[in-house]
Amino acid sequence: MSMRTRKRSKRLLHNLSISIYCMSQKVEKPILSGQRIKTRKRDEKEKYDPNGFRDALVQGLERAGGDLDAAYKFLDSAGSKLDYRRYGEVIFDVLIAGGLLLPGGGVSMDGDTPKTNTCIFAASEDMETMRNFEQVFVKLMRRYKYLEKMFEEEMKKVLVYLKGFEPLQRIKLARMTALWIGNGCVPPSVLLVLVNEHLLKDNLALDFVLEVFSTVKQERGVTSLVTALKRGQLEGRLLEFLPLNRRSEEVLATSFASRGLAELLRLHRAQASQEARRELTQALLDELAEEKPVRDLIQELRDMAVKHSIPEHEVVAIIWQCVMSRGEWNKKEELLAEQAAKHLRHYTPLLAAFAQSAKAESALLTKVQEYCYENMNFMRAFSKLVVMLYKTNVLSEEVILKWYRESSSSKGKMMFLDQMKKFVEWLQSAEEESESGEDED
Repeated sequence: MSMRTRKRSKRLLHNLSISIYCMSQKVEKPILSGQRIKTRKRDEKEKYDPNGFRDALVQGLERAGGDLDAAYKFLDSAGSKLDYRRYGEVIFDVLIAGGLLLPGGGVSMDGDTPKTNTCIFAASEDMETMRNFEQVFVKLMRRYKYLEKMFEEEMKKVLVYLKGFEPLQRIKLARMTALWIGNGCVPPSVLLVLVNEHLLKDNLALDFVLEVFSTVKQERGVTSLVTALKRGQLEGRLLEFLPLNRRSEEVLATSFASRGLAELLRLHRAQASQEARRELTQALLDELAEEKPVRDLIQELRDMAVKHSIPEHEVVAIIWQCVMSRGEWNKKEELLAEQAAKHLRHYTPLLAAFAQSAKAESALLTKVQEYCYENMNFMRAFSKLVVMLYKTNVLSEEVILKWYRESSSSKGKMMFLDQMKKFVEWLQSAEEESESGEDED
C-alpha cells in the first residue's frame, strides 16, 4: 500500500471516530428563560365565568334597593362594562329567579353574593308590580336588541323548570309571561314547551296556561288573546295541555269556563272542526283513488262524521267537492253536461246518504251552483246536473222550488234561474195537479 493511501485511510478513520463520539454524547439545547411578551388573541380569551358575572349583577341590583328605575339605570350602564352578549342567559336568570337557575328550578347558592331580591320571584304578585317589572325587560331589550333572541330561548328553559318553582312563583311567572306575550317579547308558541309529561301531571301545565290566558284577556282584551293564540297556532292544541288521563273536551270546557275563557273554547272547537273536515276530505280522496265500493264509503264517512261531530250538510258538500275533483272533463260544452251527469250518477247513492235533511239538500244545491259558476265550462250544465240529482232522489222538489224562490248564493243566480225556469214550471204544475187530485178525493 502506498504512503498516500495509508494517510487517507488514517484520516477517514479519525473522522469516523469523531462522528461516533459526538453521536454518543447527549447534546442539550439551551434553555431560554424570561417572559413571553406577545400572546395570541385566542390565548387572551377570558374563561367563561357565569358566577363572576352574576356576582357583579347582583351587587349592582342590590345597591338599587328595590327601586326598579334605579335597577334599570344600573343594567343600562353596566352593558358597557359587562359582557351581555356572552352572559345574556345569566341576566334573565337573575331578573326572574334572583340568581343562577339550576336544572330542576333551584337557584345556585355558590359564591359570596348568589342572590338578589330585585327579581320577579321575590316581588309582589299584583299586576301593578308585574307591569313595572315588564318595563325593565322591555327597555333592556330595546337598548340591547341582541337580548331579544336570547330571551326567547331563556323562556323555553325556564318553563321546563316549572315544577321546581313554588306555587306563588308559578303564578308570578305566568302573569309576566302573559305581559311578555302581549308586548311581543316572547311568541305565544313558547307555551308549547309545557307539553311535557312531567309538567302535564298534577295540572301544572294547564294551570299555568289558564293563568296566562286569563291575564292576557284582563290586560289586553279578548281580541288580543284570540290573536295571540292564532299567531302561536295554539287554538287547535289546547287539549294537549291537559293530563293524558283527563284529556277530553268536557274537562277542557270545564277548566276554561271556570276562568272565564269561553271565547277560547269556541275558537278551539272551530279549529278542531276545521281539522276534522280536512281529515275527512283527505280520507275520502284516498278512498276514491282506491275505487272503494260506494257502500263502504258511506259507512266509513258516517263513522268519521259521528266521531268528529261533522254535520251532514257539511259532509255532503265535502263529498261533492271530492267527487268532482276526480273528473276529467271534455272541453266541449255540449258534451260536458252529459259527461258530468254520467260521472255523478255513480256517486248519487253516496250523496243521497248524506242529503237526508232539507238543510243538507240546500247545502248541496248551493255547492252545485257555486261549482258551475266558478268553473266556467259548467255554466250551461247547471240545470242538467240538478235535474239528474232530482231524478235520482238526491234533491227533492221542495228544496229546488225554495232555491228558485230564495237562492242563498248570488253566484250566477240570474243565468241559473233562467236555465231552471221550465223545469220549475213543470214541478209547480205537477204539484198543483197533485193538490187538485187530493181535493177531488
